[in-house]
Amino acid sequence: MTRTALRNPAVQIGLAAVVGIAFGLVAGGLASDVAVLGQVFIRLIQMAIVPLVMASVIVATGSVGGAGTGRMALRTFAWMIGFSVLAAVVAVGLGTLLQPGAGATFTGDVDPALADSAPEAATWQDTVLGFFSTNVVASMSTASMVPIIVFSLLFGVALNGYVATTGNTLVLQLLEQLQQVLLRLIRLVMRIAPLGVFALLAGLTADVGLAVIASALAYLGTTALGVVILTVVFVAVVAVRTRLDPRRLPRKLAEQTLIAVTTTSSAVTYPTVLRNTVEKVGVSERVAAFTLSIGLTMGSYGAVLNYTIVVLFLAQSGDLALSPLQVLLGMGLAILLNMGTITVPGGFPVVALFLASTLGLPVQAVGLLIAVDWFTGILRTFLNVNGDTFVAMLVAAPDGEIDRSVYEGTAEVAFDPSAALARAADPGRS
Repeated sequence: MTRTALRNPAVQIGLAAVVGIAFGLVAGGLASDVAVLGQVFIRLIQMAIVPLVMASVIVATGSVGGAGTGRMALRTFAWMIGFSVLAAVVAVGLGTLLQPGAGATFTGDVDPALADSAPEAATWQDTVLGFFSTNVVASMSTASMVPIIVFSLLFGVALNGYVATTGNTLVLQLLEQLQQVLLRLIRLVMRIAPLGVFALLAGLTADVGLAVIASALAYLGTTALGVVILTVVFVAVVAVRTRLDPRRLPRKLAEQTLIAVTTTSSAVTYPTVLRNTVEKVGVSERVAAFTLSIGLTMGSYGAVLNYTIVVLFLAQSGDLALSPLQVLLGMGLAILLNMGTITVPGGFPVVALFLASTLGLPVQAVGLLIAVDWFTGILRTFLNVNGDTFVAMLVAAPDGEIDRSVYEGTAEVAFDPSAALARAADPGRS
């Protein structure tokens, strides 16, 4: 391998993943101790996510005309909700056809600590009210992303009106500068990404080993097949709607894909996705910042697919027949749950237990799924992350907000949040 290739962040991360797995298999307990370095890496990324998302949404909303913002928001939500519904439908189809939970065996009760973490079933009224925070600072402290984004959208709209009325762009400029500083902070943290990935995978391999796949192969296979089907459909839709060569996508998405599958976190991958979508795919700064910030919480297509399969798996493992209404409820819960949470590692047990308790499914079977959740997390995050880039392309294409020369590799562009102000100054460009 050449020195030039070794300098590539994606190659470094890929090599770190392989070495981490090998070290975990050989070192055992020592590798578990090393895992703390991986958690430090994750936390360094997570600490900047809330202010970065807020700044990105406010800047994207506050720096464009009201009509343009409304149209962009409508397209973003339409594509994200549409893809989420499609993911749930594919999951029901595959789960019904392949029956991944049929014949599943499990012994003993679920860990009492996990059972205690299962939340009470919420009504739809509670779910709607949860979108609106009475204290945005409290929402920031707990990373409750949907109310944060709702606040940021409203703040951006108000800021947009203020700028249009007074011509004073001071607040907007300050937020853009904050966005640039946060992105610089993320770039600094990403320099230790290979070390973080090595530590994460070494610790995981030491704890669970590679044999955990065998215990839920059908479940993993069903989820993987769903990811393949949805990826093909998403790419086909992008190719038709944007008229761009889809064969260029794998190379453009390689870096963010490697980070996604090794960290299993859309939040950790977000800064890389934001940069790649602008610098490699050619989507404009304002569209990328807006759609990807929203996609961080609403664009969890892989999670919708996986959690809908979980519902069917749990029912089949308990030999329970779900009514059409229960299936629809399971699909709706999977979509709503993933509209209200930022995607970070470790949330699967709570979500799975919530689904089981809400739909009256066997809680004991959740333990079987938790054992292999890291592998399904890889599949979920792969589709979540790349699906958000696809949505950004679909939102940008109708208004010519994709630089085709950048996509084709004949021109280069660097991500620059201040470019949003230039667009805002041109009322003809929305």
